[in-house]
Amino acid sequence: MDSSADGAKEVEKDRSSSPNEIQSPVMERNPSPPPETADGEEDEDLDAIGDTVYSKHWLFSTLTRLINMVTEHVEEDSEGQMQLPDDEEEALCRVWDMAMDKDVAGFLQEFKATDILLGVIAKSHCPRLTEICVGILGNIACFPDTCVTLSQNEDLGAVLLLLFGDTDPPTLLETSRLLLTCVSQKDVCSLWLQRIRQQTSLCSNLCFIMCSSTNTDLLEKVGELVDKLFDLDEELMKSWITAQPTKEDDEGESCLDVASCLLEAAKQLRSESPDGLEVYLHTLQLLTTIDEGIQVFAASDGPGKALWDFVCDVVCKDLCQPNDLPVVMQDQKSILVSAFSVLHTLYRCQDQWCSEMDTNLTLIGTILQVLQYFSECKEDDASKVDTKDEQLQVLAEITAEFLADICNQISKDTVADLVKRGFLTEKTCFIAVGGLLPNYKTSFQHLQSMLSETDPHLADVIRKQFPD
Repeated sequence: MDSSADGAKEVEKDRSSSPNEIQSPVMERNPSPPPETADGEEDEDLDAIGDTVYSKHWLFSTLTRLINMVTEHVEEDSEGQMQLPDDEEEALCRVWDMAMDKDVAGFLQEFKATDILLGVIAKSHCPRLTEICVGILGNIACFPDTCVTLSQNEDLGAVLLLLFGDTDPPTLLETSRLLLTCVSQKDVCSLWLQRIRQQTSLCSNLCFIMCSSTNTDLLEKVGELVDKLFDLDEELMKSWITAQPTKEDDEGESCLDVASCLLEAAKQLRSESPDGLEVYLHTLQLLTTIDEGIQVFAASDGPGKALWDFVCDVVCKDLCQPNDLPVVMQDQKSILVSAFSVLHTLYRCQDQWCSEMDTNLTLIGTILQVLQYFSECKEDDASKVDTKDEQLQVLAEITAEFLADICNQISKDTVADLVKRGFLTEKTCFIAVGGLLPNYKTSFQHLQSMLSETDPHLADVIRKQFPD
């Protein structure tokens, strides 16, 4: 598993600003403290949080009002949904934004803000308030020191994982961001993984989100979270992929397995978010690196065939169009690596698809296009493509090995159709053979044999260029 990703970069990327819908003038600092504490420069310095211009007093009063507001609601109407006043929402959103500052995050931690926010979340009957509180915690967690302290709060760990059973998309988005931030911090990663293994409902809750949500931002963040978890913990991935989903839920609807849910989310993001699609294809690729995942895809009633059809369609229709190939090979090479890796594994693990490959001429033609592009870049000294690029080399190796498996059992009719459709020409034959030799000699010999029966002239040209 590749778990060497720079967690600090992920955490930096995951700091969030509050999506405050209330339009207000841009302020460079929080409201000034009351007159009794703001009558001199020295008092203002004492009131400032660290080196910032943010006011301790204002922050104290905001959090105090929050506690009182929630407490009063619980005492008056514990079951009804709470309405968050506009001015309080705006103030809390400022706290959310302030928490992106390291000094503020540290001060909030010292002020026991984690316990305060956790108490509010536990009592909240207001989705917007819950979202804001989780968002503030997410920003506090972006810094290693404050993340360690926050993560040691066992109650917070339990509540956070249970929040994935919520139905509010913004709350689920911030909860996913907070958990992803925590598991990306090396000092607390193992602690969160232990909690996740013990919280059996998390898998089913994430599956429900992936297979039912149409919220692009939420699907992207959940995909990043699942991808990170699987990359960090192979045993967790094995337990989730082999978990037996219940046949139907309380409402009689069928429940999907992890692999099917990942595929459903990928389908949803196909046209909406290339980055999100890439994340899900990488997660599906991770599943193909373990025996348990391969067994799921190889099962006759499993999601393997649906995944094969989907990824083939993405590769052949969305990515590898001849006119766009140079751009795709540079800008989307990582998604191509995942896509071809998934397809290759599926091809190997499901025998019945081998015969179906005979009709998938477009995929074979696409593989030849990729190999041709890579070959031409190596020969072109003026090419701006870095052929030593690690991902491009991996892509070339995967496609060459994939082609070798195809050619090892390719039929005479398929070769004839490839020639007829213009996928297999003298030029692409040279490319194909160049990819097969010297490592895949048996595949080359079988291809040469099929060519001899379908196009003797082309076979003779190849024989002269590549004599035994």
